[in-house]
This record gives sequence, C-alpha cells and structure tokens, in this order.
Amino acid sequence: MSLTTKIREYRARDKLSQEELAQKVGVRRETIGNLENGKYNPSLKLAMDIAKVFRCTVEELFFFE
Repeated sequence: MSLTTKIREYRARDKLSQEELAQKVGVRRETIGNLENGKYNPSLKLAMDIAKVFRCTVEELFFFE
C-alpha cells in the first residue's frame, strides 16, 4: 500500500502554485513537490494544515492505494 494524495488536483482547482501552498502551511516548495510525487509522507500536523487550506478532510486529501 502506498500513500496517495490529491494535493496537485486541489491546487489546480484553487489556482495555487506549490510555492503559495508552501507559504500557507509553513514548509518549503520542495516539500509540496515531494508530497505530490509520493516521495514524502506528511506529519499529521502538516496533513491537517494542508486540508484546512483546501477546506476538506485529511481523508479526502490523502489515502492509501
């Protein structure tokens, strides 16, 4: 099982760049890129912060396949 995310999809919907999202949640742009590419698993706090930006639940944004 691998962790999958819809961050890229939600960023496109809200017209946010990786840099803009990174600034909103207090991480580097590279962290957002690594999350989107499945190279990094977020902390619970980061996952919740990102979900809050997109007004969704953590479960909507991150899931196992």
